[in-house]
Amino acid sequence: MGAVVYETGGLLIDHGWLRFLGSGHPKLPRSIPGWNNGRTIFSQGESAGFLLIADDVLGGFYALDGGALGSGPGHVCYFAPDSLCWEPMNGMGYGDLLAWSLGPSLCQFYEGMRWPGWESEVSSISGDQALSIYPPLWTAEGRDIAKDSRKLCPVAEVFALNFENSPRSPQPE
Repeated sequence: MGAVVYETGGLLIDHGWLRFLGSGHPKLPRSIPGWNNGRTIFSQGESAGFLLIADDVLGGFYALDGGALGSGPGHVCYFAPDSLCWEPMNGMGYGDLLAWSLGPSLCQFYEGMRWPGWESEVSSISGDQALSIYPPLWTAEGRDIAKDSRKLCPVAEVFALNFENSPRSPQPE
């Protein structure tokens, strides 16, 4: 993780579908410290219950568990936009997640969440935007993303909406 943060502005993977946060860049203007400030870290020196490290265009978020997510410190969890729940990523750490995202497992993971022509639609999305899906993916009516309305929205708004509607997500105290 240190190399990605120190040496890159971030990584855009699979036409920009998946975004690993780094130190920030015009194409991915969010950094790990900046993005977590006020979301998982609220005061300097505070130990975060989890640290947001990556996200996808649908409003799914990847985090390193710092003890609040239940998968074990240093393990990665995924906040799924279709269930609004944290899901453990099978004991993966940061490096494992990065390697996994560069292989065929990424396509399998998102199977059923992509639509015809997604590549051209997603490749034009900025790293600080996500798709606002209506009806929301977590509803019964929002299960067919090819038919759902997809509009660009700041990723911060998608994050806030998803966490606000999640009954099982760790909330700021």
